[in-house]
Amino acid sequence: MSQIAGAPRVVRGAGAEAVLAQLDDEQRAAAQAVSGPLCILAGAGTGKTRTITHRIAYGVHTGAFVPEQVLAVTFTARAAGELRSRLAGLGVAGVQARTFHAAALRQLRYFAPRVLGGPMPDLIENKLRLVASAASRSRLSTDRTSLRDLASEIEWAKTTLATPEDYPVRAQAAGREPPFEPAAVAQVYAGYESAKQRDGALDFEDLLLVTAFALEEHPDVARQVRAQYRYFVVDEYQDVNPLQQRLLDAWLGGRADVCVVGDPNQTIYSFTGADPDHLLGFADRYPDAEVVKLERDYRSTPQVVSLANKLIGQAPPRRGLPGLRLLGQRAEGPAPRFSEHPDEPTEAAAVAQACRALVEAGTPAAEIAVLFRINAQSEVYENALSAVGVPYVVRGGERFFERPEVREAVLLLRGAAAGGAEPLVPAVRDVLASMGWVEHRPPPGGAARDRWQSLAALVDLAVDLVAEDPTMDLAGFVAHLAARADAQHAPTVQGVTLASMHAAKGLEWDAVFVVGLVDGVLPISQSLSRPEAVEEERRLLYVAVTRAREQLALSWSLARNPGGRRSRPRSRFLDGLVPGSTPTAPPPPRRQKRAKVVLEGEAGELFERLRAWRSQAAASASVPAYVVFTDATLQAIAETRPASLRELSALPGVGARKLELYGADVLATVGS
Repeated sequence: MSQIAGAPRVVRGAGAEAVLAQLDDEQRAAAQAVSGPLCILAGAGTGKTRTITHRIAYGVHTGAFVPEQVLAVTFTARAAGELRSRLAGLGVAGVQARTFHAAALRQLRYFAPRVLGGPMPDLIENKLRLVASAASRSRLSTDRTSLRDLASEIEWAKTTLATPEDYPVRAQAAGREPPFEPAAVAQVYAGYESAKQRDGALDFEDLLLVTAFALEEHPDVARQVRAQYRYFVVDEYQDVNPLQQRLLDAWLGGRADVCVVGDPNQTIYSFTGADPDHLLGFADRYPDAEVVKLERDYRSTPQVVSLANKLIGQAPPRRGLPGLRLLGQRAEGPAPRFSEHPDEPTEAAAVAQACRALVEAGTPAAEIAVLFRINAQSEVYENALSAVGVPYVVRGGERFFERPEVREAVLLLRGAAAGGAEPLVPAVRDVLASMGWVEHRPPPGGAARDRWQSLAALVDLAVDLVAEDPTMDLAGFVAHLAARADAQHAPTVQGVTLASMHAAKGLEWDAVFVVGLVDGVLPISQSLSRPEAVEEERRLLYVAVTRAREQLALSWSLARNPGGRRSRPRSRFLDGLVPGSTPTAPPPPRRQKRAKVVLEGEAGELFERLRAWRSQAAASASVPAYVVFTDATLQAIAETRPASLRELSALPGVGARKLELYGADVLATVGS
């Protein structure tokens, strides 16, 4: 990792003006805010990626940013690749756009000899083997499903900075539903960590934790990394978890050159440890932060936008940043359709017929999606679409480039690239023909059709690339496929997309069918005991609705099976949306009051001492008490009684900056 603190800056005034000319007023305001903390609240379809890439480009062209000193982090390799591609199109090279894990891995590999005393440890890509071993030692009877659930609990614990010791309390407070008793899960978690350490390996959560530790505990490492990266952009900030926030704090080192981009209305990953409070509390953390709202929706018709606004408008108010209300910018479109059906197969058949009608009217199958709450709902739609001869693709299944037929095709294409100069598209067709693929003759449904569609997608991609670059040859195509595989950027497969609402986030289609909208499915039954979980289910429906560009249909069925009792209630979220229905009145606005914390014995006494210390610290700094530490963080400190800065730093709400400011005082209070 080179240190470039004195690198020359690129100054291109004309380029900067050209960058701004492509933006609307709000996007332009965000792009020009190139110093200090910035929070961009970007509603669905408002051009957030466009805004942040143009902001980076503007900063580089005006000399505010050195491109090599900018680190943009996001959550998927595909999103990072999209950022790099757009920046290249704006004439900007050298900016690092990576996922949190990729950025941490790159840094840790470089610093491992200094931080870990040796080469980079092996990475565990799949926890199941070690989890199974730990579960066996704990005498738990497991199957593959329960092992996956255990692995998910361990990942949740690590991303929320919960140790095996405090997992039971933290899991109960978060409303987790682990596959075994919390104490048993904690025992498996501890066994997993011991086995991992014995093997000298790291998992993906460790990448972030160890990198943060390296920056926090090794001043020389921190100086070098902070000299390299001075400007940060964090995409999808509403999905950041405490572990990622800790790493971001370590990167920043108390500096404020950070731009975060997020949408509170699309917070749908709390079950994985995501904490929207980082976004909602950004202005509290940075009182001088500039906040820009992007509300002009360029994706959806005004009819879809209106429905989305009504849906999210029925949610109770949330603390923190101002809300977003989308403003449709497209031409008028059809009104969203609502339909009720006697049972699920009838609902699926109606949706399949509607998909067929769209395809016959000229809508590409790849521009249609059927979205549902849980993956188990997929099968009935697969059967219904097959019955009417409409191709489909199940999103979230096997990755495109890992499919056997695609891997075989890429190998054959690579071999052919070394042997001839035939034009690209005929060459690709010839290679696939050697695998038995016949153009324009898709087989009937099932695995054979899936295989045909995968190979057809390669041909379609070749056609598109030649249209963009007529000089593209087979070698260039193979290189392009390798880059796509690294970025997990699959080509478009011609078929109706079947996907869960979670898997649909970040995508869009011309026509969207949102199905299975009954209480107990959406909101899902596990959420009904916790109001905050129900509201996350509402936001999940909002995400599904805002995937539609032009046509939107919402449906539900009164019974699961034909002939069954028709007693399932329509989703409560549709009240006030279905024509003629009455909206469910949201609860009245409540005064923002901290929940009373009830601790007994020594923990209760320590909690009160911590509150008294916090009051003094807040008064000295002239800030509200919660800016020092929230009650929830004080409760965690009182319950765990950390004995060192390292133990204190593992608690939620204790970042590097707060550790530096208050760590010694907190430990003194704990020990008093």
